[in-house]
Amino acid sequence: MIKKNVDQFKRSLVRTSQRITPINRKDPDELFGHLFHEVQAQQIYQDGKTFVDVVPKKRWRRIQREYLEASKKPDFNLQEFVNQHFHDFNPSHAGHVPQPAESARQHVTQLWPQLRRQAHKASGSLIPLPYDYIVPGGRFSEQFYWDTYFIMLGLAVDNQWGLINGMMKNYSYMIQRFGYIPTANRTYFLSRSQPPFFSAMVKLLATRPRKVGGSSLVLLEYFPLLLTEYKFWMKGHKQLDSADQIATGRVVKMPNGTVLNRYFDNKNTPRPESRREDIETAQKSPNANKAKIYLDLRAGAESGWDFSSRWFGEACCIETIQTTDIVPVDLNCLLYDLEMTIAQCYGILKQKALRKKFIQAAEKRAEAIRTYCWNEATGFFYDYNFRTGRQMPHATLAGVFPLYNGVATKKQAEHVAEMLQREFLRDGGLRMTLVDNGQQWDAPNGWAPLQWVAVCGLKRYGLDELAEEIRTRWLASTERVFADKGKMIEKYDVDSESRIGGGGEYPLQDGFGWTNGVYAALYDRFDERCPK
Repeated sequence: MIKKNVDQFKRSLVRTSQRITPINRKDPDELFGHLFHEVQAQQIYQDGKTFVDVVPKKRWRRIQREYLEASKKPDFNLQEFVNQHFHDFNPSHAGHVPQPAESARQHVTQLWPQLRRQAHKASGSLIPLPYDYIVPGGRFSEQFYWDTYFIMLGLAVDNQWGLINGMMKNYSYMIQRFGYIPTANRTYFLSRSQPPFFSAMVKLLATRPRKVGGSSLVLLEYFPLLLTEYKFWMKGHKQLDSADQIATGRVVKMPNGTVLNRYFDNKNTPRPESRREDIETAQKSPNANKAKIYLDLRAGAESGWDFSSRWFGEACCIETIQTTDIVPVDLNCLLYDLEMTIAQCYGILKQKALRKKFIQAAEKRAEAIRTYCWNEATGFFYDYNFRTGRQMPHATLAGVFPLYNGVATKKQAEHVAEMLQREFLRDGGLRMTLVDNGQQWDAPNGWAPLQWVAVCGLKRYGLDELAEEIRTRWLASTERVFADKGKMIEKYDVDSESRIGGGGEYPLQDGFGWTNGVYAALYDRFDERCPK
């Protein structure tokens, strides 16, 4: 009882601080200036994310002054200075070591406590949240936006509804404070969001067995926040009425006048957590506009697919990245779902005119997706480059979102299934793209969230045989790695015998939040509750 009262007090304190204590929204590179640039350039930490997460032992202005003085000395040692002035944000967690007879499914249940965190006070770049949450694991010690939905799937089958509810309250807190859901609760993530799965989270929470109120009560509780989320993604759409402007922020006016969306970021500088890598990419790029390169890298990070050939002009080369020129098929399908969920809420409130308005907006968006993203020749959905007026040439697993969210026609869904069977399906599950270029969101890697999206999308259109084949192969991949390594990992190589994924800007991570969630959901046949 005492612990419960203490936790309630801490949650109240976090919510109160929202009103009386402003968060310092400066990124670590802005706070620490030259010190930050040198630490990242000299790779004092192997992983660039480590330094943006460390906790300063003194006020940042004092550290700056002491650095300016100390760095002038001939025997100055940057590593020693950092060790003296910062401490690790989150010492490594040992994690749950599986017992000899423990299955992968049992292991997932045992991992939830190891991945549970509290953040009742600011700690370096960490933004406090009122409720406990599950982190992905490894280098990721925050409540990440789209990861959380897939984590929640596993929590739901393990009947952890209280934890799900708390994580939803954290998102309520962030939407009320910032006007949107940032990538995660870090100050350096406040300039961007992630794929908008909030409406899916609300509907998942609404499936919780209840004695009173039912799903309608949950939808209405989160309805104002759904509207705020929609406002964030649609900001600037009225500006596109002028004939000489086709894009601003996250909105794009298509040739037929329909407004669709793109991934974006509110800054055009190197990402603090990947400063060295971003500068190297910009230096290699033939584009003289380095700010545009940084913006496209940041937008690629908002997409969650950081990085993939789907954003590149040349499939092999990240320096040709052009994320903000692209209308992504997955983003717009998720916003279709958001519009339909808002319409459902208006229906509950008997607001017929507003319900009709959002249904029409959703239908208009769906028609535009089918117009600009569907390729009849290949029978698949592609991202669309609104600068060139052409579809992107790279087929990616994002093409299953029109099935997942119910945007595709029955015939289109059947063609997508054929393409998945022919080009994407491997022994270990579905690969992300058809390009093998060393990027982590390209072949031969498969990622748990897209396996879920594909399985649910196929089932939605009655394509159960292929859905079951994907489900079976993915579960087998996860179980193979667990049997060999005793771990749930971030991504899997669906072609290799080992199934160990790789590529990207950082080493393979263990944990792993959404792998756990999707595995548990597919194992327990929670896929029967896929979106309908």
